[in-house]
Amino acid sequence: MMRSLTVTFDVHDAAGLAQFWAAILSRKVVEDGDGVLLPGDETQLGLRFVPGGAEKTGPDYLHLHLTSTTLEDQQHTVATALGLGARHLDVGQLPEEKHIVLADPEGNAFCVIGPGNSFLAGCGFLGEIACDGGREIGAFWSEATGWPLVWDQDDETAIQSPHGGTKVAWGGRPDAPKLVRNRQRFELTAPGADRQAEIDRLLTLGATRLETGAADELTDPGGNEFTVKAS
Repeated sequence: MMRSLTVTFDVHDAAGLAQFWAAILSRKVVEDGDGVLLPGDETQLGLRFVPGGAEKTGPDYLHLHLTSTTLEDQQHTVATALGLGARHLDVGQLPEEKHIVLADPEGNAFCVIGPGNSFLAGCGFLGEIACDGGREIGAFWSEATGWPLVWDQDDETAIQSPHGGTKVAWGGRPDAPKLVRNRQRFELTAPGADRQAEIDRLLTLGATRLETGAADELTDPGGNEFTVKAS
């Protein structure tokens, strides 16, 4: 069974932010019962935007990395994003670093990576979902998705679909403990599976039921919320 991941963002203006990211990524916008979706494919993760965003109170759990083929390509992506309502974001990056940090119109951080990044070579435009979390988180998600670990070193991990494309990476344990619900989370879809059987499988891998009353919502071993779907 080929499982897939989608990144869900809790936002104030789901339609507006979906249009922003659709313009950046050149994707179509699909409205469904859970919000607004920018579908991915077997190599590029999808993005979903749902209404009900809480105010930003700390660092994001995850952020997107967009790749560039040339410096001109990087500058074009940055200019496009700024023209659509993004802004520059200072997170302590050094002037000599080859990435540019921006925030989308609702404050979600993302980086436009410079050309020549070997780690993201061949990963496509949405090259990486960069997350907080130690090795146990990456190992859990490798088992949960069936995607292999393509990086595993010094408490840092990354997984990638067997078809290639976007990497999902965990860069080590966060500096501060998790105190509030994440504004971003994963949605795991298991085509053709029984949802309860899939939830039971994830619980045996180390997931925990979230005490919200939502039958399809769990947390990973780091306490990060995620949802489970079967199709």
